[in-house]
Amino acid sequence: MGENHRVFIDNPSLNDSQCFDDDGRLKRTGTFWTASAHIITAVIGSGVLSLAWAIAQLGWIAGPAVMLLFSIITFYTSCLLTDCYRTGDPVSGKRNYTYTQAVGSLLGGYKVKVCGFIQYVNLFGVSIGYTIAASISMMAIKRSNCFHNSGGKNPCHMSSSPYMMMFGVAEILLSQIPDFDQIWWLSILAAVMSFTYSGIGLALGIAKVIGIGTIRGSLTGISLGTVTPAQKIWRSFRALGDIAFAYSFSMILIEIQDTVKSPPAEAKTMKKATKLSIAITTAFYMLCGCMGYASFGDLAPDNLLTGFGFYNPFWLLDIANAAIVIHLVGAYQVFCQPIFTFVEKWASQRWPESKTITKELKIPMPIRGYRPYKLNLFRSVWRTAFVMLTTVISMLLPFFGDVVGILGAFGFWPLTVYFPVEMYIEQKKISKWSSRWICLKMLSMSCLMISILAGTGSIAGVIHDLKVYKPFKTTY
Repeated sequence: MGENHRVFIDNPSLNDSQCFDDDGRLKRTGTFWTASAHIITAVIGSGVLSLAWAIAQLGWIAGPAVMLLFSIITFYTSCLLTDCYRTGDPVSGKRNYTYTQAVGSLLGGYKVKVCGFIQYVNLFGVSIGYTIAASISMMAIKRSNCFHNSGGKNPCHMSSSPYMMMFGVAEILLSQIPDFDQIWWLSILAAVMSFTYSGIGLALGIAKVIGIGTIRGSLTGISLGTVTPAQKIWRSFRALGDIAFAYSFSMILIEIQDTVKSPPAEAKTMKKATKLSIAITTAFYMLCGCMGYASFGDLAPDNLLTGFGFYNPFWLLDIANAAIVIHLVGAYQVFCQPIFTFVEKWASQRWPESKTITKELKIPMPIRGYRPYKLNLFRSVWRTAFVMLTTVISMLLPFFGDVVGILGAFGFWPLTVYFPVEMYIEQKKISKWSSRWICLKMLSMSCLMISILAGTGSIAGVIHDLKVYKPFKTTY
């Protein structure tokens, strides 16, 4: 014991290396398992609910094949991205703590601003999509009970607007918490809820297939007659966006990698974690999407649990939809925090002397042991206005499936493919017109075409929905 103590005193640099990483920050403690858990939690979200509809548009051959293709592309580009965590040397190079910082460090110039714009617009869109999804799930609980009580005689139509306002009020209250990272339990709860509703959807799909004794669907997807030839094309394109949205997690990959300890090199650990996570996620997606399609065939709803295909056992449906709402309450805050932080930081730098922006009023908490609440006028007004804006837009465009498709199409190519490919080329100094450079550029261009097709299909879906839509009067 004494000898060990003497080494501790005589070698302060050794002590420092045991407590701090090479960038002066406290030792990172993340492992292969924690990184895998973070990725799985980030990936498996409300996007899983639209996969049965997506496979229904593409059929038994193209549906699973496209899902497998997206998983391979996502895995490959994620591996490229992990090599960009450190600039220069993969073991001792300068760390990049965020996705945008990596883009700035390796590409610089206008591309940082473009990346930031796409990232924040995507996060804004996700908050709208989550508001729509949460309101539909809240309505589904009410409708399933109404349907059950009437013995199936009452169609139980109702407006989505009041439920969106309820969700908005909850988010306004939660958004006033300045240090959201302290409420770690909400993120864990959201992760548990995502597995809960996905698992229930899978179980109900299996039960329905067993009940009907046959597997529905066709090799080529939804049949002509059910939809027109033009609708089939547009819906197939939108299905690409839905699947892309289900695999969207590249934006936070660098942040997850920044939690991983070394040695071994962070990139090595993250590649293994990404491989395991995407394998588990793809298997889960295949099961949920394929069992949903097998259950409903051409009639697969664009939101598996709330398409009202499952109304018995109604109590299980209620649990699943309640889990969706709880998950989305937490997920909304997690996705909006970067926007809140960005605007508040910009405002404080723009007007450093303004007391409205910088002054914090400490309000004692009634619960003993809690620190005083720091009330900031600008933060309170800005965050409330943001939530109100997303709620109003959600009430104007309450089309869950189409919004998911647009988000998937808008974010997939630039964030999952283009920037990782460009950063990797710069990081590894790959010479122009070499075979590897050409292959990477072809991959990027191919994915751009997929994104354009997916975006076109989703926008066509919104235009089609708007033809019979009256603002603030949507009923389900």
